[in-house]
Amino acid sequence: MYGTITSSQEAINLEDRYGAHNYHPMPVVISKGEGVFVWDVEGKRYYDFLSAYSAVNQGHCHPRIVQALIEQAKELTLTSRAFYNDKLGISEKYVCDLFGYDKALFMNSGAEANETAIKLARKWGYTKKGIPDNKAIIVAARQNFHGRTTTIISASTEGSARSGFGPFMPGFEIIDYDSVQGIEEALANPQVCALWIEPIQGEAGVYVPGDGYLKAAAEICRKNNVLLMMDEIQTGIARTGKRLASDYEQVRPDVLILGKALSGGVLPISLVLADDDIMLVIKPGEHGSTFGGNPLAAVVCMEALQVVQDENLAENAYRLGIIFRDRMKALEKKTDLITMVRGKGLLNAIVINDTPESETAWNICMEFLKHGLLAKPTHGNIIRLAPPLIITEDQIHECCDIIENCILEFSK
Repeated sequence: MYGTITSSQEAINLEDRYGAHNYHPMPVVISKGEGVFVWDVEGKRYYDFLSAYSAVNQGHCHPRIVQALIEQAKELTLTSRAFYNDKLGISEKYVCDLFGYDKALFMNSGAEANETAIKLARKWGYTKKGIPDNKAIIVAARQNFHGRTTTIISASTEGSARSGFGPFMPGFEIIDYDSVQGIEEALANPQVCALWIEPIQGEAGVYVPGDGYLKAAAEICRKNNVLLMMDEIQTGIARTGKRLASDYEQVRPDVLILGKALSGGVLPISLVLADDDIMLVIKPGEHGSTFGGNPLAAVVCMEALQVVQDENLAENAYRLGIIFRDRMKALEKKTDLITMVRGKGLLNAIVINDTPESETAWNICMEFLKHGLLAKPTHGNIIRLAPPLIITEDQIHECCDIIENCILEFSK
């Protein structure tokens, strides 16, 4: 082997010395995970209230998912798509039946899935809608987060994602999120091929749009012959209390983009779903991925999704999300430090009464850490709180106690 870490500080020093400085992690070194808990190198246990950005909805190292991984890894892991394998077709049928689409295209990362959706929408725009070559426009929402590739950040409004990485790709128009009027005006342009939105903007700070926004978006897309591309990478797979966040308004996007919890956190899997008239505009040789659709991922994906159904994780997230927000809203009344509580299911955030440039939210998360709960700020003054969906009601209350005690103490 290559050595053993003997202390958290040693691990932090090694990453600082040999790793790129593209992240600013909380100062905790995790060495083990099980269910809702993780342990650091020294053996201290923590509640995980980030869930790897919703990739471990099923909990850390879920035994059924790990067992499926092990069994398939002993048989076959990768062939590339130059050949068929005996698991991909089964998995494609499984996800198409589960989500209600004709076709599935497996990729690896969420960014890859969004890149795939971009290409799919553009090709559809040229071949089906009749948009002149190289004139297709995709409409995206302000404060979005779809990934960090150079194409994707061309549709971003986040300074840290864009600064120093231009020139940017043309073909995107940015409108305000949660603005039906903005969608109406943008989609009137006949060169628009797709509207690309998140049903809840998770990375932006768990911004939940007003009731009816998604349904209105779908109707406007249909009226203008525009594809609705829904990025449910963070909000999907039961996180918000439904299988998909778009299910709250019974909206079926033309292109559904999934990732993260598709594997329960054991390997990268992402997915694009669409019907034949959209998916089949891409022909052999026009798009692909060496690892996309590998048999290991195919098996793991099915087991991870089956766990969500068998353990009623959407229902659990819905029920416990109400309890959690009720506790947080009660806390909001006790302190001026919190200005807002928002979320759906077990994707929630508290907004700290401070500026994004302040370190208050970071310092509060450091207090959480000291008391055995892991969370991390986003956009400076917003703390996202998203535990694995297997968490129990007793555990939710215990975690609410930790959050409340830390914030009230910090308010003094």
